[in-house]
Formats: sequence, C-alpha cells, structure tokens
Amino acid sequence: MPYRSRVRIGLLTREYPPDVYGGAGVHVEHLAPALRELVDVDVHCFGEPRSAPDTYAHQPPMSLDHANPALQTLGADLSMVAALGGVDIAHSHTWYANMAGHLAKVLHGVPHVVTAHSLEPRRPWKAEQLGGGYRLSSWVERTAYEAADAVIAVSAGMRQDVLECYPALDADRVHVVHNGIDTAFYHPDPARDAAQAAGVDPDRPSVVFVGRITRQKGLSHLIAAAHHIDHHAQIVLCAGAPDTPEIAAETEAAVAELDAARSGVVWVRGMLPTTAVRQILSAATVFVCPSVYEPLGIVNLEAMACGTAVVASDVGGIPEVVADGETGLLAHFDEHEVDAFRSALAAAVNALLADPGRAAAMGAAGRERAEREFSWRRAAARTVEIYRALAAA
Repeated sequence: MPYRSRVRIGLLTREYPPDVYGGAGVHVEHLAPALRELVDVDVHCFGEPRSAPDTYAHQPPMSLDHANPALQTLGADLSMVAALGGVDIAHSHTWYANMAGHLAKVLHGVPHVVTAHSLEPRRPWKAEQLGGGYRLSSWVERTAYEAADAVIAVSAGMRQDVLECYPALDADRVHVVHNGIDTAFYHPDPARDAAQAAGVDPDRPSVVFVGRITRQKGLSHLIAAAHHIDHHAQIVLCAGAPDTPEIAAETEAAVAELDAARSGVVWVRGMLPTTAVRQILSAATVFVCPSVYEPLGIVNLEAMACGTAVVASDVGGIPEVVADGETGLLAHFDEHEVDAFRSALAAAVNALLADPGRAAAMGAAGRERAEREFSWRRAAARTVEIYRALAAA
C-alpha cells in the first residue's frame, strides 16, 4: 500500500529540538524521523521558529504574555489548530498539546491520537508548582483522552494507569507502544574527558542519577539512601531544573548534609550535553532511578544502552525495561514505607558495588536488551499500524 502518499500526520508537541528537556521531548525527537520513513509528518511544536523541513513552531499571542502559563499553553494550542488543515490524523504528546489535537478533531474532523507519557492524576504534586494551572491541565487531559480515537501508552503499566484514571475510555482504544532508544548514540563510551570536567573521578566507582529535581523522580529518596551506600563510591547527581523554590531548598539542604557525611558527592546542576551524559553513564558502576512514578523511564534505556547496570524502583513501566536480576535490580516502592524503599535502594546498590563482575554482566545484558527490544523503528512501525486502522475506519 502506498501509505506515504495517502496519510499526513500532524505531530503535536511542546518540546522539539533544540528545546528538549524531558522524556516526552526525547520521544518525539526520535519518533518523528522514524515515522517519516513510513508516512508524511508535519511537526508542530512550541517556541521559536525551526529551520527543519515540515516543522512549525507556535507561540501564544502577546496578549497572554503575563497570563497563567496554562492559559499561554492553550494560546499556542489554538495556533496549532489553525495550522492543521490538511492533515489526516492529529497525534498529540502531553497535555501541553492535547487540546490542540482535540480541537483539530472537532474543527477539522480528523482522528486524534494521544500518546500518554504521564498522567496528571498521578502527579498531584504538580499542584504545588502550578496551582490553578494544574486544575486546568487536568481538565485538558481528561477532555482529550476521553474523546481520543486512540490512546498510545508507553508501557503496559501506563495503559493500566490510563484505564484507572479515565474509566470512561473504551479499553480497545488504548494501545501499548514502548519507547525506543538510539543505541547508535547511546553506547559504551570509553572517553572520560567530559565526565572529568563535570567533577567525576574516573578511577573511583560511581553511582549515578540523571533527572530533573521533581517529586516524581524520587531524588530525595536516593540522597537519603546514599548515607548508607558504600563510602568508597562516588554519588554523582546530574540533577537540575527544580520544580519549585521549596524543592530546590530541600535538595540543597539534603545534598549539603550528605556532602558533610561522606566524600565523593558530585552535584552537576546544569543541563549537560548528551555526549557528556553518555560518558557519565558509561563510566558509572551503577545507575539509579528512584522514581515514585514513571510511565516507562527512557533514562533507564539510556543507561542500559551504555552498558551500565540499573537499580530502580519497581513502579509503572520500569519493570518492563529493567529485567530484575538480569539487567539490574528493582527495589519495591510503597509511599507508606519510604524507609524500607530507601534501605532497599542502598542494599541493591551496595550488592552491585561489592560485585563489579556482576554489575558488568548486567550492563552487557542491558545493552543487548536495549538493542533487541527497544528500537525507534519498531515503535514507529507499531504506531503506523494504529494510524492505518484509524485511516481505514
């Protein structure tokens, strides 16, 4: 079937290169070129104009410059909707673009596909950051999901969350398509110059975290656990962009206390180039993902592709990525038993620090698993199957 000549997709996203800061942005950055091998794709994103072909940037009207950020988001969405005439399917990513997809369905009469990267009801701490904007984002998400023609969950765990949060959805409309990883870029990197420039000692074992400073990522649990992690290892925290001044202050205090209790605490606050992140992941003895909510966790795939063993919480889609006992170790998270979780994290990390051969074998198995099961071409092919079914309906 000459599918490329038949279907044009409007891919709607807040983040797109060069402005990528989270997992959803990484997803769209890599999914778009893989999709373009199979279908026509127009990317509609937020921000400044892009030079890439078939890529269109949108901003809220100047009259909303001082409005609540959630209203600014809706302003950019309206600009997207106006530009979507001629697409056959609108495919939105995150609540920031969900309303654009929903209104494109209503205005242009085209199917709307939503990819679920996270869910507002599963992130109540966002109210701490956004206030009334969180109520608005929650309404946007519910409206778009319940009316969507298809919802793509990035893991089976995420699919379950979608159906629990939005029981009005027909389960047959909710599909699972795992994220991918660019194993050509993320690979075991022998270079150490960028890691050393960031303060990492290449001759010392290291326990690494990479993520934003937000309740979701569980950094506070790792910092608490690090008091009980082998003091011969470095604790490398690539952590920045705190959600609120309050969590920034909490993190400052917790890291200062940890630094006073042990040597080798390295806190990289700025956003590093991906080549530097690759070096730090490759140099790590153990990568730790202590998230309390994680639909999939692309960062775990990045660490695995770099040949590094992973210790992670067992929430959301993480167990679908990290094979417990094979590519890493999982620690059970229970919000009512945080001390037990922190102890389990420390114990798992210490077990791998004490057995570098086992950690290296898990890293090699993780690399092989990432190559075998998590390619963007595979994700794109499955996504196009969903488009095909909607186009034929």
